[in-house]
Amino acid sequence: VQLQASGGGLVQAGDSLNLVCTVSNGHFAFNIMGWYRQAPGKQRELVASMTSRGERNYADSVKGRFTISRDNAKKTMALQMNSLTPEDSGVYYCKYWYRQFETWGQGTQVTVSS
Repeated sequence: VQLQASGGGLVQAGDSLNLVCTVSNGHFAFNIMGWYRQAPGKQRELVASMTSRGERNYADSVKGRFTISRDNAKKTMALQMNSLTPEDSGVYYCKYWYRQFETWGQGTQVTVSS
């Protein structure tokens, strides 16, 4: 299974970004997908996750601003991030779970300037 994340960049506070993760060579119909982020000097944290049935979970810090979605036919997952703040800066990783198997994508950098 390979994960390819894209969509990061340098934006100003208040701007929006849309991250996309594409899954290759893996089951997608019954898995869980998620976005994590890691800021310098901090632990990697879960931002949002979504099951194949559409159940979503968000970190409190992003509720109301970020929206996770997935397209099971295209094997993609997206994270629409609105009203970005400098605290949202970090490397964003997509993660894939299927039964006991899990794997990470390579990460995409998000930098929000104040």
